[in-house]
Amino acid sequence: MSDPVPASTSSPFGALRERLLDAAAAFATTSATSPGGAGTVPGILAGMVDDVDRALREELEIFPVCHHSPASALAMVGRLREKQPKVIYLELCEDLRPLLGELRNCRLPIALQAFATELDDFPSAWAPLSVIAPITEASAEYQAISYALDTPGVELVLVDRSTDHVFQWTPREPPEPTPAGGDDAALHGDAVGIEIGDLRPRFAELEEHLLHHGKVRHWSEWWDQYVEQALVGADYNTYRQVMVMIGSLFRRLRPDRDARDDRDEDRERYMWTRMREHLATSGTDPAQCLYVCGAFHAASRVEQFGLTAQPAEPYEITPRTATRWRYGLIPSSHSAIESQFGLAPGSVSIAAATWSKAVKSSGVTPYRLEGQKGTKPRRTARARPAAHDPQAPVSDHLSGFLAQPSRRGEFDEAELLGWCVDIVRLARRNGYLASTADAIAVFETSILLAGLRGRSRPTPYDFEDAAVTCIEKDAVPGRRDVRRLCEILLGGDRVGQVGYESLPPLARDVLDRLEPLGLDLGKRTIQRALLDLGADPELVPCSDLLWVLRRLLPDDAVRPIMGARRLNERPIQESWDLAIGRHQRSIVELGYEGVTIEQVLEQRLRRTVGDPKATAAIALEAVEEAILYLGSRRISDDLGTRAVELLAAERTVDDAPEVLRRIRRLLTHYRATEPTLPEWCERFVAAGYAHYCTLLPTAFVDEDTGVRQVAAMLGFLFSMESLALSLGCDHTQLELAVQQSHPEAPAKVALLWAARSQVGLLPLAELRSRCDELLANPLVVPAIPLYLSGFVQALEPAPALAPFVVEAMSKAFARLPDTVLLPWLPKLITTLRDQAHELVPVLVREAGRTFPAALPAIDAWSPPWAARSAPPVPDAAGDPVFSSSQAVAELVAAQPAACDAVAGLFGYDTGWRPTMDPAGGSPRDRHQVGALPARYTETAAAVAELLRR
Repeated sequence: MSDPVPASTSSPFGALRERLLDAAAAFATTSATSPGGAGTVPGILAGMVDDVDRALREELEIFPVCHHSPASALAMVGRLREKQPKVIYLELCEDLRPLLGELRNCRLPIALQAFATELDDFPSAWAPLSVIAPITEASAEYQAISYALDTPGVELVLVDRSTDHVFQWTPREPPEPTPAGGDDAALHGDAVGIEIGDLRPRFAELEEHLLHHGKVRHWSEWWDQYVEQALVGADYNTYRQVMVMIGSLFRRLRPDRDARDDRDEDRERYMWTRMREHLATSGTDPAQCLYVCGAFHAASRVEQFGLTAQPAEPYEITPRTATRWRYGLIPSSHSAIESQFGLAPGSVSIAAATWSKAVKSSGVTPYRLEGQKGTKPRRTARARPAAHDPQAPVSDHLSGFLAQPSRRGEFDEAELLGWCVDIVRLARRNGYLASTADAIAVFETSILLAGLRGRSRPTPYDFEDAAVTCIEKDAVPGRRDVRRLCEILLGGDRVGQVGYESLPPLARDVLDRLEPLGLDLGKRTIQRALLDLGADPELVPCSDLLWVLRRLLPDDAVRPIMGARRLNERPIQESWDLAIGRHQRSIVELGYEGVTIEQVLEQRLRRTVGDPKATAAIALEAVEEAILYLGSRRISDDLGTRAVELLAAERTVDDAPEVLRRIRRLLTHYRATEPTLPEWCERFVAAGYAHYCTLLPTAFVDEDTGVRQVAAMLGFLFSMESLALSLGCDHTQLELAVQQSHPEAPAKVALLWAARSQVGLLPLAELRSRCDELLANPLVVPAIPLYLSGFVQALEPAPALAPFVVEAMSKAFARLPDTVLLPWLPKLITTLRDQAHELVPVLVREAGRTFPAALPAIDAWSPPWAARSAPPVPDAAGDPVFSSSQAVAELVAAQPAACDAVAGLFGYDTGWRPTMDPAGGSPRDRHQVGALPARYTETAAAVAELLRR
């Protein structure tokens, strides 16, 4: 890179250069700067003049702009009418060119967007990639686009690097998301913003110095006061020279070079290379062309700058990657532009108000695309008087501009009075207790603040500060504060809208299919849709589509008020709150992923289950969504097959509760709707049975595995056992897994006891005696709540233990001291609510059967377990009354023939033939007879009751 040739004394800027050097010398002698710093100032000042001279002498006319600048837009309108160029080179991503014609169907502001989800040669963590370029009416780029598209014979060429190159030149770290504030500010999401004319100091100390001495709060206000207002009525030569000078100043006053500087220079090499290529192929006369770029790039010093430059080596443009980019238009807004590009809130709205006022006062007719929504029909263009002869030689306009005080307009008292009256009216509508006195106070305070800040007239920023000071007291009564109300008053946060014809096929299909609702879905307000599906079956497809949109769009875009979509459930009536117009961007981006909304959902489901981090629970959720929203057996079977693979590959059981809940629901659905279970369901149950049997001993002793997860594993094994055994699994696997489990945590010990009881390895009587021993052991009493938590979790795999759990908890409440019981109760409630809320109804129902229903019956009520554990007492005749187990044992042993006959009716072989009386029977016979009542306590109790009668 080489510095530009210094302007000679014969140059139009020679005199200015000499004066600046003299000023720098005087500054060096009077300041306390170091010798190195003093020598830097002349180089910077002289370099600025050289950059201006170089840019203005270039054969290809360079038009420097600042983004969303009314002064740039006005200068562009005037220059286009005077020069009438045949080719316009625009600093914008070259692959966005086909989108520009679609602006006719939209209401500005609109953002051009490139979107990619399938990446090639980019980190997968970056997906999806998104690039946006916002367009507003008060911008020079829109004026150039409108002129080129509506003027026959004019060619518009975008020369900036493609969106693919934007990410090729990005460092290989994930891009940081752009902060957004509110719905409208989030219209651009985390897309990378491309703008024309990013003109802001990259030297923090310089910006701080300018803000301090300019008596402003932020950069947008400084630019508006000291550049925008001064240039809004300036002639073209002055505007052009001042913009290049500012771009040169900010370019030279930079800290050490960084990666952004390299990217900026690569952009400049790219653009000049593209312009040379176009001129060589088209043969266009450069004098009939106009190059529109940011003022920062107009002061470029790369070796490719200019058509006559002869760089040592040609600049090689790398090919694009194989990433598939999709293009479209998305709605933008003033607040979204401010948020993405770091502008002050309300600055774009103030710029729009300045543009409207300048257009009216200057009489200039701006360019607007034919058919542009939100604009009035075009009037006959009235050309602005020529400011200079286009063929005249370059003259020095900078000296006169810098020597004169800044022209910031005259004080418009009527305008300020109107603002003050309107802000009071708007404040009252939003709950503020404002009055005419507040309007007078705002008026006087605005003038006072302008005087304190050295301004000849109050600016919109002065008015905002005055309104906040005089109207906003201690609190904000509504959603909007006074500063937000001032933004609305001065222009509002205009939100663009993409026209129907410019929407992708998917978005148009969504609007067409929702047309039976009879709503204007383009509105940004929330609309209520009432669907009576029983009376109007034609609305059923609308309901299906709304549920799919609910799955894909943000939560507040499509929100159900009444109705739900669950397996084996179909609501008769539904009510929805729809804000589709407010989320048009999201629908447009869905159009980049597929042709129909169902195709997009299918692709996302397949991508979800195919992710390396996917789990069996996630895959089962995808199966359920495929059934609910797509109704495709093929898709659900494919997703279910993936669920089987994921379950077999898992090495943890963290998702066991979710897996159990979802597979139960899916099995219930298929059994109710299908003649047979899908093959993947059978494979999933068989694989899950073997998988959880293998991991059960480890899960019992693993400290990182919770009781809830182990209970869910046992719930899967016990509830799916019959189906698993029919598919070839072996019950021995479960018995071995339970016998090999040796937990130490009290909750898991209780869970293991319940599992052993369910398998048949631990009789209920022995389980009850173990619990009684725990309550009788003073060393174990503090841990009793943990054991009870385990028993509560055991209701998942063994719901038949509900009577025992109620008994154990009742005994604990009766015997535990308050120091142990009271701290445990809140923990029990939170555990049941968070982890086992579905088990609470089981406990409540069992408690309702156990305890008396009426209050008077409590006095005469005795717990069933108290009678069960009482010793036998003699009756009136002096004979002992045996327990139910003893009575049944005696009955069965005394009547072997009757026992064999009953067993034969049920198809069972008793396997024993006692030949002696019950008292003298063999030990094996007595053991089997005695074991029956212990295993079937409820039956024994019923038989004992019959014997008593």
